[in-house]
Amino acid sequence: MFDRLRAANEGAFGAFLMLGDPDAATSAALLDAAARGGAEMLEVGIPFSDPVADGPVIQAAAERALAAGARVDDAFARIAELRARHAEIPVGILTYANLLAARGEARFMADAAAAGADSILVADVPSLEAEPYAAAARAAGLDLVMIAAPNTSGQVLQRIARLSSGYTYCVARAGVTGTREALALDHGALFAGLAQVGAPPPVLGFGISTPAHVAQALAAGAAGVISGSAIVQLVTKPDAPEQVEQFVRSMKAATLR
Repeated sequence: MFDRLRAANEGAFGAFLMLGDPDAATSAALLDAAARGGAEMLEVGIPFSDPVADGPVIQAAAERALAAGARVDDAFARIAELRARHAEIPVGILTYANLLAARGEARFMADAAAAGADSILVADVPSLEAEPYAAAARAAGLDLVMIAAPNTSGQVLQRIARLSSGYTYCVARAGVTGTREALALDHGALFAGLAQVGAPPPVLGFGISTPAHVAQALAAGAAGVISGSAIVQLVTKPDAPEQVEQFVRSMKAATLR
């Protein structure tokens, strides 16, 4: 995907949605809407009661999904259905370590891959503890995505390059997920450092909520962006699939360089 978009002088646009939010049928319709809107990749959350990397919008999405009865097996079923409808679009999971611990890392990774996922990001696992997750992901045929920030040290960037694949999730700001009026990007050194150690392509997330943010991120050197809270806050609207499709289309248009 990254090679194809680079050749076309485009950046990648990734859309995040919580699986099972607000219910199974609507969740499927929202994922289809994001794909129709032009998202090249889909990042999907597995509902969890303590999503420490997420702000109030995505926390509320997890709570809605859990209240509707969504569990890990249901999330894998939603991914399998998505994969059947969209055979080519990359699908990445964003989740938390407790869910892998409960099932067992190897089994969780194998089940995720069997459902059709391409990558997994375990948001609360630091790089020093990522070795077994990387091994389990490799064994299952998944890319392990890791997080980097402008203040990530060179030693950690080397570890990220060694353990991860697919893409590198670069945070656009300190703190948790959420929308923001303006970005204050200072990522040149981070992107250069990632390239120097041979890390996977940088994709910017956390606070990407307008087409201007998309253009700014790509101009700074990101290979793509992921937008989450700005999409998830549309889920409760009466015409949510249409709104998601239109929003994604406007964000994707900003990736045309």
